[in-house]
Amino acid sequence: MIEVKNLVKRYGSNVAVDNLSFKVEKGQIYGFLGPNGAGKSTTMNIITGYIAASDGEVIINGHNIFEEPELAKKSIGYLPEIPPLYVDMTPYEYLKFAAELKKIDKKERDKMIDEVMKLTKITDVSNRLIRNLSKGYKQRVGLAQAILGYPEVIILDEPTVGLDPKQIIEIRDLIKSLSKKHTVILSSHILSEVSAVCDYVMIISKGKLVASDTPKNLSKLMAGSNALELTIRGDKKKLETILNGIDAIQEFEIHNSIEERAVDITMKIASQSDIREDIFYAMAEAKCPILAMKVSNMSLEDVFLELTGEDKEVKENQIELEKKSFEKMENEEEKEDERSL
Repeated sequence: MIEVKNLVKRYGSNVAVDNLSFKVEKGQIYGFLGPNGAGKSTTMNIITGYIAASDGEVIINGHNIFEEPELAKKSIGYLPEIPPLYVDMTPYEYLKFAAELKKIDKKERDKMIDEVMKLTKITDVSNRLIRNLSKGYKQRVGLAQAILGYPEVIILDEPTVGLDPKQIIEIRDLIKSLSKKHTVILSSHILSEVSAVCDYVMIISKGKLVASDTPKNLSKLMAGSNALELTIRGDKKKLETILNGIDAIQEFEIHNSIEERAVDITMKIASQSDIREDIFYAMAEAKCPILAMKVSNMSLEDVFLELTGEDKEVKENQIELEKKSFEKMENEEEKEDERSL
């Protein structure tokens, strides 16, 4: 559905997108990730035809976005991070206006508008002024506009910004359902959201694509091995001797446990090896009971930070900022709902 070839975008001496190439297959949900300044938004704006590239090609459903912009854009539905809403219109009026811009057949407009309003659950507010809607409902109106006309490709930039937890779950379910008939590219700074919704993840750093795979495969590739977490009751030195004798264990760390007379152990195992039975029998022979054992993989957050060079402090700051942002969002949501009432 989308093919990006050797894409370059320069702003003077600054290279925002650096020889970027990737393909997006039909019927999949792609998560597009990158730290601030990585070139993520610039790439999305080029794909949608909002800005021009310095070099390279973008093919949308067989049409070059630079040479056949009108035909290429017919295949795209786009929701920017800040929805381009006309606040003096009602959602119905706005969608009718968008349908005219998209040149949807007059005979199909009303039916299609009703369908997308039901899909995004804005029917109940269809005749209220957009300016009087809460931020969550405004986001839904923007999403309805992107879906209108049922384009082959739907590009969503931070689609759950401003939504409460219940609405976020509903929008995630909606995005999943869209993949049955559409190809979806989802940009989000909430990595758990991408992991829960997306079939594939593309991570961009400093204008270059540094990873493209399923969230599960990225975790495996980055870990380079399986990982085990254990809690074992026994003497630390004795356990070190036992573990050093198992060839498939690449490395391990032993820490004090909250369990009495026990330690917590994290270890990396050679790829494709399953040594849980070997560990069980070795510990049983040494009379060191295993109190807990579980397979552990890198989270998408860990993969993201590893590939983009972010350190632990940055991660902690990001989590704190997201927490404060969410609290602020909730307060704004409550105030807007009060004003709407």
